Amino acid sequence: MSAPIEIKDLSLRVNGAAVGPIPVPVGTSLLDVLHEWLGLTGSRMGCGQGICHACTVMLEEAAGPREMRACITGAHWFEGRSIRTVEGHARTAPDGTVVLSPVQQAFIENFAFQCGYCTPGFVTGASVLIERLRREPIRRDEVERVVTEALDRHICRCTGYVRYHQAVRDLVLATPGLVTA
Repeated sequence: MSAPIEIKDLSLRVNGAAVGPIPVPVGTSLLDVLHEWLGLTGSRMGCGQGICHACTVMLEEAAGPREMRACITGAHWFEGRSIRTVEGHARTAPDGTVVLSPVQQAFIENFAFQCGYCTPGFVTGASVLIERLRREPIRRDEVERVVTEALDRHICRCTGYVRYHQAVRDLVLATPGLVTA
């Protein structure tokens, strides 16, 4: 006879909105909650081991956001916390049109994707970098290294790395305040 499944209520903020309390079995990944309970399927199950970063979400913290892998992190770890999924990067204008984030727009302008499966993770990783650079600008001669370090953990099976890197590099260089002389 197996032990009964323990269920605990989960409350958090997702893309700026309060969620919960919702009953979630203990040990359920955040990715499963996003997909199955909240209908947010943008973050992807890639490797299921936290290696590829296709499942990455942003954990909103006072010191600035950081990347979290939703496939290997239990949903209850996020209790009372605030996250942003790839669906939360764009915003809706007063007239109802969708306004892409600067990262999303840069990816489109640079055709920085192929199949698109890993794109949510790259968008999130690049967004974390951009928000960090708003607080802590870097020197122009550091841009290549910093962009590479920010995206290096993300895996693209279609080998779209060059375009992802170019899009983020170009965005960093074109955005006032992210780079010093």
